[in-house]
Amino acid sequence: MTISKLVDSGHVVICCGTGGVGKTTTSAVLALAAARRGRNAVVVTIDPAKRLADTLGLSELGDTAQEIPRSRWDPAGVAKGDGRLSALMLDTEATFDSLVHKHAHSKEQAERILDNRFYRNIAGALSGTQEYMAMEKLHELHEEGGYDLIIVDTPPTRHALDFLDAPERLTRLLNNRIFRFLMMPTRRSMKLASFAAQAFLKTVAKVIGTEVIDDIVAFFRAFEGMEQGFRDRAGRVLELLSEADTSFVLVTSPRRDAVDEAEFFAARLRESELHVAALVVNRVHPDFGVTDDPEQLRRRAKELAQTDGDAGDRLSARYENLADYVQLARHERGELARAGERIGAGVVAYVPALAHDVVDIAALDAVSFYLVG
Repeated sequence: MTISKLVDSGHVVICCGTGGVGKTTTSAVLALAAARRGRNAVVVTIDPAKRLADTLGLSELGDTAQEIPRSRWDPAGVAKGDGRLSALMLDTEATFDSLVHKHAHSKEQAERILDNRFYRNIAGALSGTQEYMAMEKLHELHEEGGYDLIIVDTPPTRHALDFLDAPERLTRLLNNRIFRFLMMPTRRSMKLASFAAQAFLKTVAKVIGTEVIDDIVAFFRAFEGMEQGFRDRAGRVLELLSEADTSFVLVTSPRRDAVDEAEFFAARLRESELHVAALVVNRVHPDFGVTDDPEQLRRRAKELAQTDGDAGDRLSARYENLADYVQLARHERGELARAGERIGAGVVAYVPALAHDVVDIAALDAVSFYLVG
């Protein structure tokens, strides 16, 4: 397994990691590389910051995939085939609205839900809603987008666990006893359950108010008949995550806390019978292509220090400095390689700390050199 293989033949790549380690950059690099190899690629970010839009040279990103002009990412006209590159930023509320329209049995039912005050309050604020809608957007792009490769840039690691759990969490909600109470028909045979639900709602109303309860009941009643569609879709998303051409790329940095988070996330993936295809380590210390070991460099520094003149002293100091950097870089990579083994990553890729920020296509190319060649 190599990262190039993921770019060439993968269908879904989910980039995960703690905050500030370069997930968005890695996601953009993989999508760009795929487009240049003739594939129709799209990158989805859940991060509301504008980093992805800025890097791709866009003024903004919306909830609908926006194709980036080929002249922007292939100015020399050397890319293979008919590759295409698109990007979008998740809009949780817009995606939820679209999902309601999709599963409603009629236009009237959809409008009752969308106009409901309880729905309008929870559409973007309920815990886990953003993560579930990210999964919904992934499924939508998979089913309807016609893309060869879908790259998903997830929130920081602990929230990305919500991303994995979102389909099952929705199913648990739909199977919850209180949810079923609220959805309960009012036929005579159901009077007992109806009375129990009413007693529960009256108790809650004393705390949060009758008007709020009325909105909640109206929302769930308007939702009637749609729950199976949500269940089915959640199940299909879980199947998609388990497909052979779906891969998880874990992004980290040499920081101890970032590596610990990466190992934590990898363990959580294993619990879900998923695995890390690749570990990308950003901002490692460069080895400068030196083949000598640090002790050889230090012996050379001593030899130079014994020569006459300031030039020898200055060059000796630089050799000592180089020896320190080489020793640090090799120790760092050794530790990271062992972390990659513990994580079970198929490949570990290192991107050295660059002398510039990744703010445009040219900077993405610099990172791409280390990830895909």
